[in-house]
Amino acid sequence: MLAVTGASYLFRGNIEHWLYQDYTEVSAEGERHEASVVTQAVLDERPEAHITRYQPPGGEGQAAEVGITTASEEGMTVFVNPYTLDITGTLLNKNRVMDRVQEFHGELMIGTTGDRIVETAACWTIFMLISGLYLWWPSRSQMANRKSFLPGPSDNKRQKRKRIHSVPAFWISGGLLFFLLTGMLWTGFWGDGVQRIATSTGIGYPPSIWVGEAPVSDAVTTDTGDVSWAAEQMPVPESYAGNAYERISIDHVVNTAERTGVVSGFNVYYPSSETGVFTVSAFPDQAQNEVTMHINQYNGSILADYRWEQYPLPAKVMAMGITIHKGLQFGIWNQLFGLLICVGLIGIILSGIRLWWTRRPAGKLGAPKSMSAWKFRGFVFLVIGFGIVFPLFGLSVLILYALDYLIIRRISRLRTFFHMT
Repeated sequence: MLAVTGASYLFRGNIEHWLYQDYTEVSAEGERHEASVVTQAVLDERPEAHITRYQPPGGEGQAAEVGITTASEEGMTVFVNPYTLDITGTLLNKNRVMDRVQEFHGELMIGTTGDRIVETAACWTIFMLISGLYLWWPSRSQMANRKSFLPGPSDNKRQKRKRIHSVPAFWISGGLLFFLLTGMLWTGFWGDGVQRIATSTGIGYPPSIWVGEAPVSDAVTTDTGDVSWAAEQMPVPESYAGNAYERISIDHVVNTAERTGVVSGFNVYYPSSETGVFTVSAFPDQAQNEVTMHINQYNGSILADYRWEQYPLPAKVMAMGITIHKGLQFGIWNQLFGLLICVGLIGIILSGIRLWWTRRPAGKLGAPKSMSAWKFRGFVFLVIGFGIVFPLFGLSVLILYALDYLIIRRISRLRTFFHMT
């Protein structure tokens, strides 16, 4: 499931362009209106709406996007022709196809529980990959003739089936491990823990991103909107009115972003309270162009400006890894590389199932017989260490052990099926 949804998500931009082309492409005729005029056109059409996001046109002939919350508290995107102010289309956020694919890919569309299931599956895939490479690793003589590295013919059917499984798995193992680890950065448990460790150990946000002292706040930037991974746990500063009690216009915010070199395609997230801020988020194809900026909603001053240049080395590595994971960093070649990994993963899953099915005893699981843990204590310590690094993997191992010890071994039929006794 992760491979199929991940493969489709690699082509999100292509798919959304095809699906919503009539909404996003307009005729560039006349003068392009400013953001305040565009957003007012939406409010004129939907006076009960509350604007939450604005995305300027990405270029000539592109529509502007205005995110609103409707009277029924539903999130919606309104596409507006910035030249004529005509509304070219509306789309409920819950109906955006690729957002649902992303939600299914990340949390099975069941929230936190799904996130934990996906994270556990990813942990086990990493473990299966490492243990599979250990089982396959060829001897020196096999390395010398390179047979183990190529899917050539074999007189032995069993060996042929094994090579159909193991050789492709070897060739995609590096890329697969990369995609698994970078995907884990988004998980709600392990990924969140990595972010918090990075921040608490001083490799988070440098003081240079703040204008003044760093804020002490319970709110973090990921609560304001869709921002880069490196900025998700950054505290959100507060807007202070001073002598000005009116909110600045969206034009001021857009002009500030453009004046400071934020790349096109950025989003502006509106303040959610009287002390909230405008958040400018550029989360583009190339990690080097990421920007997260907080702006005082009353006087327009920049309160924080976090860019690639300020990222610590670990944040740069992770940010680059995420854009590669999403198939964005290197264009079509990045997409094709990711597609190859996803198709390869599906192939080794299916060949692994076939390999097990043809070898298992009738009516039994076909697992190897249990042996002394002390004899294989190195492997036991490896499992324990892996469980410490990936806690959900360790928890799942304990659950499996408890099920085996408390239930399977005490019921004759289950013991026979699982343990071949």
